[in-house]
Amino acid sequence: MTLQKEAADPSEPSEPFAELRSGNLGVRLAAGATEIDAVQALRYRVFYQEMGARADDETTIAQRDRDIYDTVADHLLVVDHGLGEGPESVVGTYRLIQREAAGRIGHFYSSDEYDITSIEANPGRILELGRSCVDNGYRNRSVMQLLWRGIAAYVFQHTIELMFGCASLPGVDPDVLAPELTYLYYNHLAPAAIRPRAVPHRYIEMRRLDRDGIDARVALTRLPPLIKGYLRLGGFVGDGAVIDPQFNTTDVAVVVQTDLVTDKYYKHYERRSRETPD
Repeated sequence: MTLQKEAADPSEPSEPFAELRSGNLGVRLAAGATEIDAVQALRYRVFYQEMGARADDETTIAQRDRDIYDTVADHLLVVDHGLGEGPESVVGTYRLIQREAAGRIGHFYSSDEYDITSIEANPGRILELGRSCVDNGYRNRSVMQLLWRGIAAYVFQHTIELMFGCASLPGVDPDVLAPELTYLYYNHLAPAAIRPRAVPHRYIEMRRLDRDGIDARVALTRLPPLIKGYLRLGGFVGDGAVIDPQFNTTDVAVVVQTDLVTDKYYKHYERRSRETPD
């Protein structure tokens, strides 16, 4: 059974959901410029200093990963209250962009890599997920579950029906990633009605090996945890991979219908909160 909620008026601002806690950790939306700056600093440390993304002079001087989409997005963040109550407590983040927000820019971030016409044609509320990262000392199952818990609360609050975005595999050699890409294409390709396709000048064929020549179990094991998380929620991938030389990654488009997100996560944690005494 899917949770039902009256659709919100997208022209009216909504109150952020209350912080959800798990021990010292909490997940909520960023409140103000200082916390968004902390998010951008975290993204710089992870994407540029740790993962080897290529920074231009402005990015290097600022030591911040930021772009125009940050100005219209909601920024989900995980905070560790054990580190304090300021920007130093931000240890994880996800960038959330709704249709109306993307309209203020003119298009979604993903459209630089994928034709998302089929997704944008969906009459319901849609949400682009991106720029996900977690501080090196916090990459564990509990933090990822907390991020998904926050996404579930946001999805429920805004009556989102379809989520999508670009998810990354490390490296820019698709032949090295051939087992993973081939596995994703043959086992998790999105239905045509909601299938993104890599834009022609950036399209990389995902079917790089014979379908019977890959070990599906091994290929699944090699996928990044974020992509495996999408797949556990019944997520799909689009047609074609895209090389992102700036971030030193190979990207795939991911599409998730939100029924399982709200049912598996939001209802689960709401039930736990009712059962846990104050």
